[in-house]
Amino acid sequence: MCKSCEAKPVFELGNGKKLCKRCFTRYYEKKVFRTIAKYDLIDKGDKIAVAASGGKDSTTLLYLLSRFCKDRRFCTIEAVAIDEGIHSYRDKTLEDLKKFCEQEEIKLHIFSYKKEFGFSLDQALQKVRKKGIKLTSCHMCGVLRRYLLNKKSRNLGFTKLATGHNIDDEAQTILMNQFKGNIALSAKLGPKTGVIKDKNFAQRIKPLYFCTEKENMIYSFIHKIVPGYVECPNQASYRFAIRDFLNKFEAKNPGVKQAIVKSFLATLPILKKKYGNEVNRNTLKNCKKCKEPSSKDICKTCELIEILKD
Repeated sequence: MCKSCEAKPVFELGNGKKLCKRCFTRYYEKKVFRTIAKYDLIDKGDKIAVAASGGKDSTTLLYLLSRFCKDRRFCTIEAVAIDEGIHSYRDKTLEDLKKFCEQEEIKLHIFSYKKEFGFSLDQALQKVRKKGIKLTSCHMCGVLRRYLLNKKSRNLGFTKLATGHNIDDEAQTILMNQFKGNIALSAKLGPKTGVIKDKNFAQRIKPLYFCTEKENMIYSFIHKIVPGYVECPNQASYRFAIRDFLNKFEAKNPGVKQAIVKSFLATLPILKKKYGNEVNRNTLKNCKKCKEPSSKDICKTCELIEILKD
């Protein structure tokens, strides 16, 4: 431990050890790069798209992977952002992202709901409320966002799609799937997502998998990666109820989130084997409307677009 750790600590580990800015940076980066190596997240020659929003998690990931690839001349990095059309939120974070990418000389691709689907998320919310349809903003946004990220990443020739998901996100998703009885969905989780490889799907990776949201925030603050922290105004989904529950439980029982994810990873190979075989038996189809890969004749995105028609 260096002298600065006791004099100017910025973070305290679970064992009580304190870390200064320099030691925290070393600890954090080692955790991320160890995850990349242990789970074979990046291969030589990979062209990686970072799903960037301008927030702390994805911008921190973009910052780290940019240095990882440049230092090793191992892979190439570009950013892919989705403009959902959330007034006074996404426009601000995208401006921050544009400045960051220009500063770091990272190519940025931006795609919008408005251009791709004909409506923004704000407009979609107005429509479902007017029609009395029970669809949450997070559900609609998740369906459309995943669709665009996969389609654009594949069309642009990316071999991997890196997301800024952290251990808090993973613990929440694991519990959500347990509480809803969606165990098959959990088979797709882990540092490298999916149960089977298919040329129509961009392989998703999560280099920040074992980092906490707090650690991401501290790292981004130390390195001045994002100018400020803002949250989406449309937080009204089941996930956020789980998030609040977990945060309260973690505060009283430190290490709970780590334990949830660690125990889950022990069973993940079994889940992937079981549900991977089922996916192989039920060969993926192409949506009859948009031709994108789907488990049904009509994909969730096209179903949603149909619902939102005037």
